[in-house]
Amino acid sequence: MPVKLRITLLFCLIVFVILAMVCATVFYFSYTERAHNIQTRLTNRAITLARLLGQRQVFDPSLIRKIDSSTSLSLKDKTFQAYDYLNNRVYSYSDALVDTLSVDTLILDDARVKGTLFFKIGNKEAVAYHYVNPTTRIVVITAAYDEEGKNKIRELSNILWFSFLSGILIAFVGGYFFSDRLLRPIKKIADDINDISAHNLSGRISTGEVKDEWFYLSETLNRLLNRLQDSFETQRRFVSNASHELSTPLTAISSQLEVSLQKSREAQQYRRVMESVYQDVRHLSKLTQTLLEFAQASGDPGGLNILPVRMDEILMSLPAEMKKSNPEFLVILSFDVMPADEQKLIVFGNAELLFTAIKNIVSNACKYSNDHKAVIKLKAEGDTINIAIIDKGMGIPEPELKYIFQPFYRVNNTAQQTGFGLGLSLANRIIKLHKGNITVTSTPGEGTEFLITLPTEKNSNPLLTHY
Repeated sequence: MPVKLRITLLFCLIVFVILAMVCATVFYFSYTERAHNIQTRLTNRAITLARLLGQRQVFDPSLIRKIDSSTSLSLKDKTFQAYDYLNNRVYSYSDALVDTLSVDTLILDDARVKGTLFFKIGNKEAVAYHYVNPTTRIVVITAAYDEEGKNKIRELSNILWFSFLSGILIAFVGGYFFSDRLLRPIKKIADDINDISAHNLSGRISTGEVKDEWFYLSETLNRLLNRLQDSFETQRRFVSNASHELSTPLTAISSQLEVSLQKSREAQQYRRVMESVYQDVRHLSKLTQTLLEFAQASGDPGGLNILPVRMDEILMSLPAEMKKSNPEFLVILSFDVMPADEQKLIVFGNAELLFTAIKNIVSNACKYSNDHKAVIKLKAEGDTINIAIIDKGMGIPEPELKYIFQPFYRVNNTAQQTGFGLGLSLANRIIKLHKGNITVTSTPGEGTEFLITLPTEKNSNPLLTHY
């Protein structure tokens, strides 16, 4: 069922309940008021008649009939009767001569017990009133057809039914147009989204000028589209750059082998070709390993081995690791006053990934510094651990700082150095995976400082966030 129709029916149901309650309440109180009114009038007439009959020395039955016939009472088909204590009818009057009431003796007995009794007889409403004085004990019956009151109730019923049905019809029509107007922005948002595809992610949803819920929804979807566009663009650049980086050594290998196979050569020449191919294969293997690490850091953290990790222990293993990769690289550890509580040095995470992230940054610091030296500072502050990696290298131009964490991006002044442009991107993803953050400050010609901030164990959930 369309949402528009569901809203309309729900609106109609609410109006139906409200109108039904209002109409039923009005009808009920009007009906009970009419019944109370006729009962009061009949009771008053019965009391008056009983008092007249109780003064027989003054009013005889014929005189009372004349009084009854001349009494102005807006009731139709009036009938008045009186019975003594032996249930003998001692008085009778009716508008129509042949109109008499057959009253059951049980009614008379009940009236004597209760004093006043209301009942219906035929289409008339009646009152039985028990009157007692020192000389008289009678039960007076007054009955009449309340034509005026019932006509008013009937007219009121027609008016209420007309109002009820008209209200439902108006509610349905109004609810339909209301829901159409309410859902029109949703349709427009859906139409705008349908015009957006993977090949056309630049389109955005019109938010309008009114700051309402639809504006918030449109803004949220636009922010989502911005993230998707950035992700698609990043993926496109990654695939393009990865394909280029992988094809370069493969092309070199293929070309060298093809040339070497064109004719017979000496063993020394074959050896030089094999050494060159071996270097390309090592380059290709290293690139493949880096891409695998990059994919692991971009994957689901639920599949990682998450354990408490002491960051000082990871940092202390870096000097030897850097020496192993290049004997000229020098790493200096400069730890501030170590906290008494060792928990302030522990984070939840994957030790191998954290080591890889910090190693990549330290390796860049050593590689792009003239003295091949990097200084690592560790400081525990509150619920965070700060790791600063400082070098005195060539620095990074400010316009390029915002791009250094993109995959395969390399600063222009580092083109002469070997590398793939994946180290910083990989480090950033690993730190983000551990709910941390990396900030960079750099001055060209003076050096660069990377600051890594990680939450400590008590401020970190073992289930890391997905980045």
